[in-house]
Amino acid sequence: MDKKVAIIGAGNLATRVSLELQNNGTDIIQVYSRTVTSALTLARMLGCSYVTKPEKITPEADIYIISVNDMAMAGLLENVNFNNKLVAHTAGSIPMDALKNFSKNYGVFYPLQTFSKYRDVNFSKIPFCIEGSSKENEQALVELASLISKDVRLINSEQRKQLHLAAVFACNFANHMYAIAGELVQDKDIPFDILRPLINETASKIKHMTPRAAQTGPALRMDNNIIQEHVSILGKKSSIGKLYGQLSESIFEFHKLPKS
Repeated sequence: MDKKVAIIGAGNLATRVSLELQNNGTDIIQVYSRTVTSALTLARMLGCSYVTKPEKITPEADIYIISVNDMAMAGLLENVNFNNKLVAHTAGSIPMDALKNFSKNYGVFYPLQTFSKYRDVNFSKIPFCIEGSSKENEQALVELASLISKDVRLINSEQRKQLHLAAVFACNFANHMYAIAGELVQDKDIPFDILRPLINETASKIKHMTPRAAQTGPALRMDNNIIQEHVSILGKKSSIGKLYGQLSESIFEFHKLPKS
């Protein structure tokens, strides 16, 4: 794909996606970040130029990939002249039409994955959710995503919003549970490593069965003796105790519902 790409943003997602695109032949010509350190770090990794002011973003790119804070996006983009080139954001919950005032050509380039700046991931298995303001823009983004992923899908804004919500439960909230579990074992001088086989098996189960079928534990059967004992242990961590109770009730009620 003979397209010049500019990356607007230098965070976790921007870093991993831009490096993977470059490794697969994409010409990354510039990086923008509001901080010199972030912009310079990623630009050095890519071997391209960088800018820290929106009005300095190059007009020479064919595609602009935007990966910045959702709240900051509109204020940033109003200072950029895209010359009606293709502009695509990577956000889960922002509708595609949020870009329509900045270019006649716009879309969404959303990878469904959690990224850390210095951790490699297997991009070939990451679903890329694509949306375009026209068939031509859609096709251009599909071709770009297909350079790095074997799972490229057309997903509209309403679907993507629901998908992002599901991802928050599956990833962000699940990771928070790991963090809480880590603090609980640490309180008794038990290393977190003891939980890793359990975490791995829990994740592995849903490769072969539904999450509903994989559910176990005291909340599933509403074993009140164990639940109350756990809440008592959490007495000094009132917010976590409340969360434990809410999650236990949610699990019990969820499994009373008919299977969808």
